[in-house]
Amino acid sequence: MSGPAVVMAAPNGARRLKSDHPALPVTIAETAATARACLAAGAQAIHCHVRDADGGHVLDAGLYREAIAEITRLTGGQMAIQITTEAVGRYRPEEQAAVVRDVGPDLVSVALREMALADEAEARAFYAFAAEAGIGVQHIVYEPGEVRAFADCVAGDIIPSAARHALLFVLGRYSASLECDPTSLVGFLAALSAAELTDRTDWMVCAFGRGETAALTAALALGGHARVGFENSLVHADGSTAIDNADRVGGIADVVTALCRGRASKGQTATVLGAAAGASA
Repeated sequence: MSGPAVVMAAPNGARRLKSDHPALPVTIAETAATARACLAAGAQAIHCHVRDADGGHVLDAGLYREAIAEITRLTGGQMAIQITTEAVGRYRPEEQAAVVRDVGPDLVSVALREMALADEAEARAFYAFAAEAGIGVQHIVYEPGEVRAFADCVAGDIIPSAARHALLFVLGRYSASLECDPTSLVGFLAALSAAELTDRTDWMVCAFGRGETAALTAALALGGHARVGFENSLVHADGSTAIDNADRVGGIADVVTALCRGRASKGQTATVLGAAAGASA
């Protein structure tokens, strides 16, 4: 274990709806209220998706700006806010890059396979822009092989080298047959070590289904950080359905306490999520 831990709430994602859980936030007002509740429950950051009028996932700069403003208002500016460029098969790399340029967020998550591995030229320009603009990028990787691909992108200057990088390891998928196996974290960490990135990478885990608590506990015990919420799982370790996102956050915040990791400050949180050290995201 090393240093204070970050717990980031991921309250809705791109796919789930209120038919999956009535407390899943869809509107900006609901998402902001959820952020406030998750902050009180122990989260220092929120992974923010926005939805269109029909509840569908959308990359919309105006909606993102509105969401950032409302979350900031309701949390008193105490919560780090990360937007996403998740493509869900709808958005090309240039469209993902465009929304980040238009919003100018402090923090953003970008899937390696949807940007750097999809369009090298667009990716090179995008990552250079983000570095110049001081936007913290957390790189999403879905399998250990993508950790090696990430290292290759840094070596090839597609992704600018930095004092520290931020990775999100995704364990499992939405399908019930692909719920996370907590032991799969070992493969990601082995790939990180083989790429000689361990000492300059902050890593976080998100995990799908009933194994979420076990996977996040393992991550926190090994010095990583945790993303928790209805985007990835609706249930506690015992299989019971959580009341809401704050209920899930509270359970993982208790793990942080039990492991004596401590709670990261907002500045430390921003660094874990890809911001340059000392940034006040």
